[in-house]
Amino acid sequence: MTKGLITADRAAFREVLPNGGRLIGMDVGTKTLGLALCDAGWVIASPAHTITRGKFSKDKATVATFMAEQYVKGIVIGLPFNLDGSESPRSQSSRSFAQNLADMGVPILLWDERWSTQAVTRTLIDADASRARREVLVDKLAASYILQGAIDALRG
Repeated sequence: MTKGLITADRAAFREVLPNGGRLIGMDVGTKTLGLALCDAGWVIASPAHTITRGKFSKDKATVATFMAEQYVKGIVIGLPFNLDGSESPRSQSSRSFAQNLADMGVPILLWDERWSTQAVTRTLIDADASRARREVLVDKLAASYILQGAIDALRG
């Protein structure tokens, strides 16, 4: 019974996926949706795509097609808290996004992502990536960072 499960509890998420399986990570922004994938054994996350957001129904269809092509068994969505751990308006937006994906038939894990974009941006700056290049890469790399943190915790 994974349909509709949305949780921030990694033990509950792990329980509904006892055999692992590919996961998709998402960095939900107002203009873009960064996507990442991990292997079925939950070892390494890799950046996949950045989707320019439009109507939710179109975005959901794009994600559903990608998930089917990649045999995805679960979703990890970054939940952007304030630095003090309290919810932000973007947290509510990510929760709503997750709620709108609940009928996709896979469990959804909400994962604290308060440092993901900053960490990825710093890494890209250190790598001397231009501002334009950073803009192209940051969302899918942030999704990968979020997903890697989640799978590391899920395996541990």
